[in-house]
Formats: sequence, C-alpha cells, structure tokens
Amino acid sequence: MLPSPCALVVIDVQRGFDEPVWGRRNNPELEDHVDALLAAFRAHQQPVVFVRHDSRELDSPLAVGTPGNEFQAVLRGDPDLLVTKHVHSAFYGQPDLDHWLQDHGVKSVAICGIATDHCCESTARMAGDLGYTTFFVMDATRAFDRVSPSGELIPADQIAQTTAASLHDEFATVVDTSTVLRALA
Repeated sequence: MLPSPCALVVIDVQRGFDEPVWGRRNNPELEDHVDALLAAFRAHQQPVVFVRHDSRELDSPLAVGTPGNEFQAVLRGDPDLLVTKHVHSAFYGQPDLDHWLQDHGVKSVAICGIATDHCCESTARMAGDLGYTTFFVMDATRAFDRVSPSGELIPADQIAQTTAASLHDEFATVVDTSTVLRALA
C-alpha cells in the first residue's frame, strides 16, 4: 500500500520528445502506463502534478510557444499543480513543488515521465534528499540512446537499467506500474 497522500509527478510528457533529434527511445508503452497511473491516482483522490519543461533555447523542440512544448494527448484533464521548469529537477520549477507538497501534507511521490536518466532521475534524487518517500515508476519512464564521451553508443534500455540500479534503495524505490496500481487498490 502506498502512503497517503502520495502525489503522482508526471514529468515532461511533451510532444517535443517525439522529435527524432533525441535519438532512439525505449519503452513504447510509456503513454499507456502514464494513462493507467493518472486514472488510478485520480480515482483514489491522490494529487496529480504535471511538470513541463519550458526550454529557453529558441531552436529546442521544447521551446515555449512551439507545438513540441505542449503536453502529449495522454495528459488529459487538469492537474492539481502545474510546475514549469527550465532545468532538470522539478523541484527547481515554478511554483515551488516542495512547498506545495508540504502545504498539502504530501510526504510521498511517485515519479514518471521523460527522460528516465535526466529530469525523472534528477527529480527523484532531490525528492529522496528532501525526505520524501519516493517511488520511481520505471516502466512509466522513457530513455533515449546516448553516446559516451569515448564515442560508445549506450542503448536506451541500458541507460534505463543503470538509472534504476543507481536510484533503487538509495534515493527511491524502483517499481513498475502494476505494483503501484495494486498498492493504490
């Protein structure tokens, strides 16, 4: 069972991440898992937070005022809180996520979204450091292939697994969507 209240924090599920500039991605089921999580959190009257990356780079697929800055269709309805940010962690966005969670008596968060190893991981690390019971919903995140400094291609699935290994039992509890759905029931 998840602690209650537990906020679902949906990070950067934006149309711009469908652009080929990011490279090959993993987890084509991301949207289905996010949809299931949103439905369950709302059905159990748990808070939902949407986070949007408002890039300051004019040529970015996530630039403000571009179609890529918009949320994907899976993010229906109004969140309890909308956080906009220019950096990786949602805790550095506006309005202040930490203050909002504290003001609403929320001591646990379930994190999902894009990208697994960037904004999701950064937010999870900060949540853990700030004392939140943090659940990282691995199959509701998406990673992209990366190239190492030595030029080696690291596949998105490997990036995701490395993130899971780095976070689990240190900053967060890494779970899957079905575990969260059962815990909410």
